[in-house]
Order: sequence, then C-alpha cells, then structure tokens
Amino acid sequence: MFKAELIEKAARWRSAGDDAGRDLQSCPALVLNADYTPLSYYPLSLWPWQTAIKAVFLDRVVIVESYERQVHSPNLDMKIPSVIALKQYVKPNEFPAFTRFNLFLRDRFACQYCGNGKDLTFDHVIPRRLGGRTTWENIATACAPCNLKKGGRTPKQAHMQLSCDPIRPTSWQLQQQGKSFPPHYLHETWRDWLYWDIELEA
Repeated sequence: MFKAELIEKAARWRSAGDDAGRDLQSCPALVLNADYTPLSYYPLSLWPWQTAIKAVFLDRVVIVESYERQVHSPNLDMKIPSVIALKQYVKPNEFPAFTRFNLFLRDRFACQYCGNGKDLTFDHVIPRRLGGRTTWENIATACAPCNLKKGGRTPKQAHMQLSCDPIRPTSWQLQQQGKSFPPHYLHETWRDWLYWDIELEA
C-alpha cells in the first residue's frame, strides 16, 4: 500500500530545498537496457523523473547513477535517478519502422544529391510514374530545390548523382548513425554509458 501511494504521488513530489520543484523537468533519467547500453542513441532514451521513480518502485529498473537533487514526500526522501537500467532485456526489432525520421537518420539528415541539410523532404529515386515504389530501397532524402530539379525523372535522366544508394537499414545501423548526433546537453553521470562519434580532446 505504501509503495502504491508513493507511485501515485510521484507527480506531486517536490525538490527538496528548491522553490516549488523548480526546473525538475531538467532532470531526466538516461534509460539503459539490461545489458547497460542505451535503449536509443537518437533520439536519446530519456524518461521524465516521475516515470523513472515510478519504475524504481515498480521494481522494473535499477538505479545506476543519481543527481544530487532530491525529491521528498511526507514519508520518504530520495535522490532523483539520472541513469537507470531495465531489469528485463528489451530485444530491439531487427529492422526499424519506415518513417520520415528514420529515413532522415539513415541519410544523416542531408540531401543525398547535394549534401544540404535544410528544407529536407524525400525523393522517389525511380519516380512513381515509372513504377517506383515507396520503399527503403527507392526513397532518398532530398532538399526541396534538388527534389524540384529532379522532378519526375530518374537521377540519370536528371544528370544528378546520389551520394549513396538507398538501402533498408537495420536497427543497429540506425543506432550507429545516431552516435554521430550527440545532444546539446549531456549530464556528467551519463558520459560513462554513451559513446559518440566525436573527436576526442587531446
């Protein structure tokens, strides 16, 4: 009963010593799989602090690291988890969903014709009017100007060169791509669990 009450009140907990739980939304928890690898690199697998605390009391996760900040209820004080690991391993799907976001991630958020990263859309490499299908293997990220220039032609007909042939990526390949895009903010307690493709300082 006590555990259930804590879970129900989690959203109303306040930060000890802060004014009305100031900026608690800036204390998300990094979520690791049971093998202590991130569930996702891009977007980074983060849970709000309330969700993390509920998962702790439901015995679904273990706390790996914590913030210095605390929350309190009438019966308990605890540090806010900053890194948690699932107790049960979640096996990722072999292939990701075919979505606009995943397509852009596969192509590193860049036009596959000119490399531009602005005004992105998607292009049917073999146009639909020529029998081209909306599949991983026939869709490439393109900026609006290149998409307009190519029109209803094939790249060869339009004298345009793809930087890479479109493929159906695996979930692992997308996660590897995601390592190239670290978020603007990384809490110090997260760094031991994340591996980014960025140049190391000397």
